[in-house]
Amino acid sequence: MKSLALHWKIIIGLVLGVGWALASISLGIGSFTTDFIAPFGQIFIKLLKLIAIPLVLFSIIMGIVSLNDTTTLGRMGLKTLGLYLITTTLAVGLGLLLVNGLKPGERVAMDQRVANRISYELWAGQQGGEIKDGKDYLNDPQYAHLKMEAQQRLDKVRSDDFTRSKMSAAQDNRDAGPLQFLVDMVPSNIFKSFGDSLMLQVIFFALFLGMTMISLPADKVKGMVQFCSAGNEIFLKMVDLVMKAAPFFVFALMAGKLVEMAGDDPSALLEVLQALGWYSITVVLGLALLVFVIYPLIVRLIHPQMGYARFFKNISPAQFLAFSTSSSAATLPVTMEVVNDHLKIPKKISSFVLPIGATVNMDGTSFYQAVAVVFLAQFHLIDLSLAQQATIVLMATLASIGSAAVPSAGLIMLIIVLDSVGLNPAWIALIFPVDRPLDMCRTVVNVTGDITVTTAVAASEGALEKA
Repeated sequence: MKSLALHWKIIIGLVLGVGWALASISLGIGSFTTDFIAPFGQIFIKLLKLIAIPLVLFSIIMGIVSLNDTTTLGRMGLKTLGLYLITTTLAVGLGLLLVNGLKPGERVAMDQRVANRISYELWAGQQGGEIKDGKDYLNDPQYAHLKMEAQQRLDKVRSDDFTRSKMSAAQDNRDAGPLQFLVDMVPSNIFKSFGDSLMLQVIFFALFLGMTMISLPADKVKGMVQFCSAGNEIFLKMVDLVMKAAPFFVFALMAGKLVEMAGDDPSALLEVLQALGWYSITVVLGLALLVFVIYPLIVRLIHPQMGYARFFKNISPAQFLAFSTSSSAATLPVTMEVVNDHLKIPKKISSFVLPIGATVNMDGTSFYQAVAVVFLAQFHLIDLSLAQQATIVLMATLASIGSAAVPSAGLIMLIIVLDSVGLNPAWIALIFPVDRPLDMCRTVVNVTGDITVTTAVAASEGALEKA
């Protein structure tokens, strides 16, 4: 009897995880799930991250060595970065188009929006900022009764511990200067970079080492090439071993995360989703357009032999894993496996393009930042000018490069984008309750975008399977 394909097993694990979470919450045994099931989900993510760093190191080195010359490497690097920049800008543009069309921030009671607006004006006055649209709700006698409510809202947002921690991290990023990301890219101690999982530094080291190796005579680096080749095969085998247990791990991960979000109240999650329903619908709709329409269309245009159903069947294990883990970095080993084994893209291309994508290509994160900023402005009765929305495109695109490939890292970058158009960074507290499920969705977009660009680069190099 033929066994179920891996992606079906992962889907079953996801469904069972959701069912178990709802049942355990309803029966009041959420603590059992948290104590005895959720830890296996955490172990799964740790195993994937354990494999990801050395796999990236060895695969990039072997990818560069297989290219044999720096000319090919430079050409492929320019294509990779250029395509990632295009897809990110496309995602941000789609986000602005949808949020301006659907206007989710306007689908609440007017009194609530006015109170939000007054709290914004109170904050702007305390910051010494200028209200650019010229409106003054704070001193309008018609809304005097909302001042106390507005002040309470402002105080509540300010007192949120999570928000303060994210704002502190964002402030560190701002204070560092515009080119700090280049400084942070270069490691001073590669072993510390391994230990701290600093993916960008590992990629820099792998690129530097690989380019140095191909600049030396082949007989001088033969031993090192064999070592890296063996290391690459070993960690790819580790991926296979871990993925045999992936359905159970995904079950544990989903059950634990849903119980964590809902607590002991089965209606809590539904109330949160209802409060921010239109915002969530706008984000999910845009992410779905990227995953199910735009990316497959790009792949079909560059690779006509790759049908719609075949494309998703081939990459679905990586997509489901991205949804479960909310981490492009943790999903990277599986992404590389499906691209090599299912899409038949040569390792010399995938091992170069995918690790860079997992670090700098955050289409889903950029899309979400554009939608979130305009939604929060609408929610506070603020009209963003065309120039401000152009700033959002620029900042969201640049911020995506600095977003770590880990869960909820985009919130820190969102603070920087909010600040760039003169809005209160503390507003992230308003959308945080639904950030986790939306983060799971946008990670699927990030991973699918990486696969799409890898396919495009392979097509441009004439390396796609013709059958």
